[in-house]
Amino acid sequence: MEWFSQITVGEVILSFLTCCLIHEALVIVLPDEIAGPGGWLIDTRD
Repeated sequence: MEWFSQITVGEVILSFLTCCLIHEALVIVLPDEIAGPGGWLIDTRD
């Protein structure tokens, strides 16, 4: 549990931004059947 106290707010924010960047990259790179409107992995439909 000692490792948990060493995590900083900056690391948490950087991890969140990295996840957002990976998500957007996947939506751009993968075909619509996988990541797009009605996609099985990432559904971008509103």
